[in-house]
Amino acid sequence: MKCFHFTNGEKEGRDDGGVVSRTTSKVSSWARSLSMASSALDARRSEFDSDSRDSLEFLTQRRRANDLRVFTFAELKTATRGFSRGLIVGEGGFGCVYRGVVTGHKEWINEVNFLGVVKHPNLVTLVGYCAEDDERGIQRLLVYELMRNKSLEDHLLARVASPLPWMARLKIAQDTARGLAYLHEEMDFQLIFRDLKTSNILLDEDFNAKLSDFGLARQGPAAGLSHISTSVVGTVGYAAPEYVQTGKLTAKSDVWSFGVVLYELITGRRALERNLPRSEQKLLEWVRPYVSDSKKLCLILDPRLEGQYCIKSAEKLASLANKCLMKQPKHRPKMSAVVEMLGDIIGDAPLGDDGATQPDKETEEGEVETREEVVSCKEETYSRKGDFDLKEMISLRTRSIGKLDWRNWTPGTVKTR
Repeated sequence: MKCFHFTNGEKEGRDDGGVVSRTTSKVSSWARSLSMASSALDARRSEFDSDSRDSLEFLTQRRRANDLRVFTFAELKTATRGFSRGLIVGEGGFGCVYRGVVTGHKEWINEVNFLGVVKHPNLVTLVGYCAEDDERGIQRLLVYELMRNKSLEDHLLARVASPLPWMARLKIAQDTARGLAYLHEEMDFQLIFRDLKTSNILLDEDFNAKLSDFGLARQGPAAGLSHISTSVVGTVGYAAPEYVQTGKLTAKSDVWSFGVVLYELITGRRALERNLPRSEQKLLEWVRPYVSDSKKLCLILDPRLEGQYCIKSAEKLASLANKCLMKQPKHRPKMSAVVEMLGDIIGDAPLGDDGATQPDKETEEGEVETREEVVSCKEETYSRKGDFDLKEMISLRTRSIGKLDWRNWTPGTVKTR
């Protein structure tokens, strides 16, 4: 899923320097058009130079050491065998990923500036960069640490053979929350990620999750201000509704996106999937009827788990997702609180390697200690007293949910048994 610019109805003013008369010859019209285009290009260059100067001043003010290695373009070309398509491991919002990323120029500056000064176990490590100009134009590349287990998106969309176990999903959620909490609350300046999605959550050889692709990141509001106003960019299905509507950006916009990611972990589905029936294309619309009743929650759990999950922790994770997706940004939790809640969910989960519950065991007194049940949807439906019948189950699977106004969507609270 690619990211792109949204529009919120606002237009930028533009002075074209006059209007070409209809009687003007084709040659002079062409010359004037070329002149205007050149002026516009100079304006954009001036804007970029201003951004670059601001970025350098930002780094100087923070007095952070920048120990990044500067690569030559020739070095990176050799390392990727001439940027061979056979070495492409993915594609980001601004270019292909070879073991390095080709990005847009302004976004490239963002990545270097931010990843050059922030360091955390749950943020991808920027090893260095290349900045060269040659006959083909500006060459700007970034070199990251290799994340051997690709992205979370790859695992959820079955691009990897083995599905992610339930406990691994909980730990990935916790790692992601820690990365965001660091950006929002633990530095001497706030950074809003602005493009959280499963393709930007990378996994190392031990399945530790790290945030990547800081091309859209923005510094948070100054002290005393509630938000920053900016052009609306991001990925459809993840951007917070108040940000899309007004362009007002806060850290709580990232919290909304995190709530969407939690439901992707629960269901194994994309935030937006055009290949599904219309009523199931938007993830948040599809899950809404199921999350208000814990008896129905198992119907939307990722079928690739094949029943190997803890239903109680799934209920708690859905409840946490609902908190992150509250309509009013002020009612959403801070990411530091989310980290704590995820720690409690993981701590209360069974100790099995895959998150499945351990068998019942007998205590010293001979009494049977009953642990939480881990059941498939089929077992849940047929064995529990008072559960809905088969007809209701089929109806839930097939009925049309109808179109939901995202602006007024308020998730229900999951009721536990």
